[in-house]
Amino acid sequence: MKIGIVLYPTFGGSGVVATELGKSLASKGHEIHFITYSQPVRLGAFRVNIAYHEVSVSDYPLFEHSPYETVLASKMVDVVKREKLDLLHVHYAIPHASAAYMAKMILNRQGIDIPFVTTLHGTDITLVGKDASFEPVITFCLNESDAVTAVSKSLREDTYSHFSTQRHIEVIPNFIPYQADYTLPEPNVRKKYARSDERILCHISNFRRVKRVEDVLRVFKKVNDKIPSKLLLVGDGPERYKLEELCAELHLCDRVRFLGKISDTLEMLKIADLFLLPSETESFGLVALEAMAVGVPVVSSNTGGIPEVNVHGVSGYLSNVGDVDDMALNGIKILKNQDVLNQFRKNAQERARQFELDSIVTKYEAVYKSLIN
Repeated sequence: MKIGIVLYPTFGGSGVVATELGKSLASKGHEIHFITYSQPVRLGAFRVNIAYHEVSVSDYPLFEHSPYETVLASKMVDVVKREKLDLLHVHYAIPHASAAYMAKMILNRQGIDIPFVTTLHGTDITLVGKDASFEPVITFCLNESDAVTAVSKSLREDTYSHFSTQRHIEVIPNFIPYQADYTLPEPNVRKKYARSDERILCHISNFRRVKRVEDVLRVFKKVNDKIPSKLLLVGDGPERYKLEELCAELHLCDRVRFLGKISDTLEMLKIADLFLLPSETESFGLVALEAMAVGVPVVSSNTGGIPEVNVHGVSGYLSNVGDVDDMALNGIKILKNQDVLNQFRKNAQERARQFELDSIVTKYEAVYKSLIN
């Protein structure tokens, strides 16, 4: 099959999933065409069966903001015709699904029928979707999509709650792009961040308010008061300045490392003992799954799709949103005893194997084939 994948090319979970999905499909012999405004961060070097088509956005004299949706639709039309694509797979409803619908109508007038699949990842529904001004467009795009998928049962239910659609939404969970057995990291790497008698906790996000990154610091302080630890913070975003201020206020600056954005977090995760994810909401919790895949247990909130990934008392623990005391107690339960930590490491990786890449990609292939046939 020849598949066009439209995505946000950044560090966010949807971009990672879309890119890894395309790479896996290409390895199975499908021809993949990424369509977006910059090269996806996880795409890497040259790969067989993969092409990248840049959506070039220039200033438009009559408007304050460039009309990206229109330019994207035009690019889709061009790529579909030139590369003779079989279908489009767009990640996020706004603006990708609406642009795909526009492209579909333009091509239809030219005698070309191109189906498109819309995958919902979360923010397009849980945040953008709750703004009433977007509701008519998102509802229309859902109903006009040839197929709709969501990355969790929770997100599917949220979609039905917020939008007037009867469109069947198939749940196809996120996945991990690697399945390496857990091995202890190189000691020389770990000791650059912590002493042998210290634990390492970590958090990865875009530092938006919904991630509750201040809770990460408050949980860490309570853990560190009982168990000598270091905290690695990966990412950047609007809450970083507040986080740095709180770090000083809690007298933790010598215990916390801000590592900034890292495109491939695998090696960093492998030196961690515990992953913290106290988010206000998560449609799935891909970063938690990536941590579990390398044997890092997770202490998280119990919101959205996270409980579909992190099993309480098995791969980690779940707490109510904002309950930093309970999260800290759960973290201490895991970290205070090496045998307990080792068991949680094993459990976390076994749980992650249920989201194995090949089985998830097969589900997307089935959706594609049903539309093409």
